[in-house]
Amino acid sequence: MTDWVYRYPPLYSGILKRRYKRFFADVELANGEIVTAHCPNTGPMTGVCTPGSPVQLSQSDNPKRKLPYTLELIQVNDNEPTWVGVNTALPNRVVKLALQNYLFPELGDYTQVKSEVVYGQDRKSRVDFLLTPTAGNRQIYLEVKNTTWAHGRLALFPDTETTRGQKHLRELMALLPTSRAVMLYFINRGDCTDFAPGDSADPVYGQLLRDAIALGLEVLPCRFAISTAGIQYLGLAKIKIS
Repeated sequence: MTDWVYRYPPLYSGILKRRYKRFFADVELANGEIVTAHCPNTGPMTGVCTPGSPVQLSQSDNPKRKLPYTLELIQVNDNEPTWVGVNTALPNRVVKLALQNYLFPELGDYTQVKSEVVYGQDRKSRVDFLLTPTAGNRQIYLEVKNTTWAHGRLALFPDTETTRGQKHLRELMALLPTSRAVMLYFINRGDCTDFAPGDSADPVYGQLLRDAIALGLEVLPCRFAISTAGIQYLGLAKIKIS
């Protein structure tokens, strides 16, 4: 296993009581206190949001925050307990650190990493990362998708219909073949070895992904081991697309 890509701040153990209105989660802390934590995940969190599950919270010291606690991790699979990262604000930060340390050899050589770069025909979209290549190579546009839904060892994205995700695929397809277009699926749990599109949740996205791959889209389904200490990179999952 590689070194730490990211280390969590001190975390607080608890039990998930309920998640509601998308942004709120009631958690019983180890001392019995019930707190309401911010849930930084607007999706359905399919399969990873079961009341009674162990969770980990971070705590902010910002006095202006109404909710000082943030939901960071949820534990799934009673037979093989696995921590799943549910803070969707974190994967891009982790990927930026990984890019700066050249952890993804599939991307080749590049000299600069820029975040949130405007692109697309209408110039109203922002790609997560733009990598400046060495001389003579194509620019690399890279989008990141947090992936937590799983069936056994198979990670799946998306876990719900995502018109925004469909739009991102179409915009990446429009860059080909002049530039390199990369979709990086951040598999935010260490128990998955394979990856596939979540066709049952969004068949349109699944077909678009297959069309994009046929045009030259590069897919990096990146596996990460999640623990209460931090995040480690495990390498690529096997892509299963029929």
